Amino acid sequence: MNIVLLGAPGAGKGTQAAKIVAEYDVAHISTGDILRAAVKAQTPLGLEAKSFMDAGELVPDSVVIELVKERLKEKDTEKGFILDGFPRTATQAVALATELSALGRDIDIAIAVAVDSEVIVERLASRRLCRNCGYIGTASDASCPVCSGEMYQRDDDRAQTVRNRLDVYEKATAPLVEYYRGCDLLAEVDGDRPVEEVYADIKSMLDTLN
Repeated sequence: MNIVLLGAPGAGKGTQAAKIVAEYDVAHISTGDILRAAVKAQTPLGLEAKSFMDAGELVPDSVVIELVKERLKEKDTEKGFILDGFPRTATQAVALATELSALGRDIDIAIAVAVDSEVIVERLASRRLCRNCGYIGTASDASCPVCSGEMYQRDDDRAQTVRNRLDVYEKATAPLVEYYRGCDLLAEVDGDRPVEEVYADIKSMLDTLN
């Protein structure tokens, strides 16, 4: 089962991806996680990507495509994968299709999680992360409830940057919904609901593929 998960930053893709991975035992390929790890390690790729990420802009296609191509060759993707945060542009979508074809694989479904933009701004601007264990909380968390570590706000979660990220998404990424609709692979779900309700809809979509 090979899945593309679409949606604006803050739509809840990561949360839903984690549930899909746990239930269907597929590899979770998150370009955001891959890039942030590269930034933390201060690799040449990470340093190149950081300036774009901090401004809420898309990392160049050439960088992201190479990362994903290498990840798709790893053994854990052979039984299926979910792509979270990729593709983000038509160029990336075409490159993905080409790479998968070379590996003898195809995308089975593209799930678009839709959430109102103002709801997303509110969600992300109040999001806080633990520096120690990575726990995701809110501005109401004075310290991490898991390990008591320091909570901080990512630069790309600040309100103005979030709005810029959404503008970038609408211009470059939203057309992917139509791309996958044209491929007869698109399934849409209302993400402005409780997590479990959204997942129940996604699960019913995925179960039809088995």
